[in-house]
Amino acid sequence: MVPTPVRAWVVLALGVLAQTAGTLVVTAPALLIPHLHAQGLSLAQAGLLASAPTAGMVLTLIAWGAVTDRIGERVVIAGGLALTTLAVAGAWLAGDDTLLLGVAFLAAGMTSASTNAASGRVVVGWFPKERRGLAMGIRQMSQPLGVTLAAVTVPQLAEASGIRSALVLPVLLCAVLAVLCAAGIADPPRPPRKPAGAPHPVGTGANPYRATGFLWRIHAVSILLVVPQFTLSTYGLVWLVTLGWSTSAAGLLVGAAQFVGAIGRILVGSWSDHVGSRVGPLRVVAVSAAAVMAVLALVDVAHLPAAAVVLVVATSVTVADNGLAYTSVAEAAGPSWAGRALGAQNTGQFIAASAVGPGIGALVGLVGFAGSFLLVAVLPVLALPLVPRADRSQD
Repeated sequence: MVPTPVRAWVVLALGVLAQTAGTLVVTAPALLIPHLHAQGLSLAQAGLLASAPTAGMVLTLIAWGAVTDRIGERVVIAGGLALTTLAVAGAWLAGDDTLLLGVAFLAAGMTSASTNAASGRVVVGWFPKERRGLAMGIRQMSQPLGVTLAAVTVPQLAEASGIRSALVLPVLLCAVLAVLCAAGIADPPRPPRKPAGAPHPVGTGANPYRATGFLWRIHAVSILLVVPQFTLSTYGLVWLVTLGWSTSAAGLLVGAAQFVGAIGRILVGSWSDHVGSRVGPLRVVAVSAAAVMAVLALVDVAHLPAAAVVLVVATSVTVADNGLAYTSVAEAAGPSWAGRALGAQNTGQFIAASAVGPGIGALVGLVGFAGSFLLVAVLPVLALPLVPRADRSQD
């Protein structure tokens, strides 16, 4: 096995930190829901405001991916973080003005999408296939780590000092990492670009969406599986508060659950390397996600004392699919299309995620948390027949 260059690990570390900062920015509004609700907004209205960053990401993910394919990862990641710093600073200036806050959160989502599209592509470019599952699992730690960081800071700061206090860390972190990524990230080697109009041999630049339905199926599976994940990251804290937990204690538990989920992503990625398959483990994760959401519904109905344990397990399971699907999409798309394909992958997921805030908020108002968890459990079941039977790779 050829040793992985040190540069690859440096780039991976910076990619993880960049994506963690982006996730912190996108997640922070969801963890402001208790504060916003206490200020007079309905749960559905607060959820709509919290979904603004994910809606912004939907608008720009594919575009960021296309830019990454053309000019490289370093400029996109560093430049995107610089723009995100400005957007979050705008949210800080907006304070409690709901309309301006929503616009700033939307802009922050649009700019932070750069790290989603480019940080995954740079990992695929620097790591060989036999280590890619592990590397992408490490990279995918960034999302639960970002949620963890948000969960242990945002609710407490908002409750104590208001929204502006809660947004100081995202501004500072994005600004520092913009500088570090500009200095430390190196674009991976890529195949030479074909002249316009020249034919592309299979796997070197041909549109992978026209060859088979593999990418479309993975996108669809990921859309269905992201709903349980965002249901818990958006409303897990609110659910615990309804069970009698304090906001600060609930935030710490949500943060701990996300950290455990981050470790789980590494293990699942390593597992996929070991078995030589992404779609096989993805199928197991889908079954497990349906099971844990059903158990959460049971805990809520029966008022079982195991809420904390079940939430940690459920959070870990529902975030486990991302790295598998992300790696699978990048491998199937090939180096010339990876940025756009990963942008499309994230776009589908964040369209669904944007609906979770207001949608699940309204659903909870109609059928309660137990009914909502049970309905969400149906989605991973629907995803199962869509998971391809075999992997597809252009390596």
